[in-house]
Amino acid sequence: MKKGSANTQEKPFNGATTYGKLGIIPLKSTQEIGAKIDAFLVDWRKERVESESVDNTNDYSLDTFIVEASTPRFGSGEGKGAIKQSVRGKDLYVLVDVCNYSLTYTMAGFDNIMSPDDHYQDLKRVIAAACGKAHRINVIMPYLYEGRQQLRDGRESLDSAHVLQELTELGVENIITFDAHEPRVMNSIPLAGFESMSPAYQFIKNILRKFDDLQLDNEHLMAISPDSGGMRRAIYIANVLGINMGMFYKRRDYTTVIDGQNPVIAHEFLGTSVDGKDIIIIDDMISSGDKVLETAQLLKRKKAKRIFICATFGIFTGGVSKFDSAYKNGIFDLLVTTNLVYQPEELRDKPYYVCCDMSKFLALIIDTLNHDASLSALLDPVDRIHKVVKKYQDGEKI
Repeated sequence: MKKGSANTQEKPFNGATTYGKLGIIPLKSTQEIGAKIDAFLVDWRKERVESESVDNTNDYSLDTFIVEASTPRFGSGEGKGAIKQSVRGKDLYVLVDVCNYSLTYTMAGFDNIMSPDDHYQDLKRVIAAACGKAHRINVIMPYLYEGRQQLRDGRESLDSAHVLQELTELGVENIITFDAHEPRVMNSIPLAGFESMSPAYQFIKNILRKFDDLQLDNEHLMAISPDSGGMRRAIYIANVLGINMGMFYKRRDYTTVIDGQNPVIAHEFLGTSVDGKDIIIIDDMISSGDKVLETAQLLKRKKAKRIFICATFGIFTGGVSKFDSAYKNGIFDLLVTTNLVYQPEELRDKPYYVCCDMSKFLALIIDTLNHDASLSALLDPVDRIHKVVKKYQDGEKI
């Protein structure tokens, strides 16, 4: 199979009937992954036309589906969104990475790093430029902007819900994200499409590719959540692989407040023995990295064997030097994140790092939605996980 082609399972569409002419707008923050997504879509649709399973009506197959757009800024720091070609009747998919801190803009002679707020404003500008013209507008925002502020405690803003409501009020019909910190935030937009996808299949596949001696059973492998918030992810991995799970929780002193928080007395572990077992630590994001590394250290003290750290979003706000030290000291054996958010160059060549390329998966999501087909098979990857595990156990190449 040539690179970029789709197998039978991944091209279930027998006709060229689509919701509208396909168009994708990767904002500056997603240029790299956007080009990969476009390449998959171009290859798949060209292949379908050449095999005569569909005819090339309504611009079904094109040399590129990328719609050129820009988000320039004025000297004052203000900006605008501009779409440079017609989007009339198109089914638009706008991609944004609000965590891409590699981009800057100039204001008053200073270079300013684009914050999540800046990326979100650019997203709204492009949506506003397309409103009233595109047939449908969909947003693919892998890291949900303000997703960590998903609960209200007293006199606080409820940013995550507000963001979703604002996007739907702008005319967005579908919002695709990954590992939403609190998936129930979808209740804030009950009449719009909202899907929180998981890279669980990609995590397992890349771990199996890296190690050829894993034993996928209760006696030799466990899934661990570093805190109670990520427990559902560990439960899913454990159930799909048929292994045990465990979790850590922080025991706090509620009689004392330091810097606005109750201090942590100890990290307690709930679960069976990890002695001699390989461990998959699963979490939604790595920011500073302190949490997952502390979890790995605690597991090593409990005599865990090998430790594989998996996180959907590797932001690494504190750099990667602490991961270098931890790997050198044998604290963990593998670090797996995705390219759904910006990955610093210094990370990509590390011997302990594996990047899950999610471009093909995102292309499948776009292709499926554009055909107005069901996302069920993509939302729950259990069948794909079982197939790749069987291949691994049968000694086949993954």
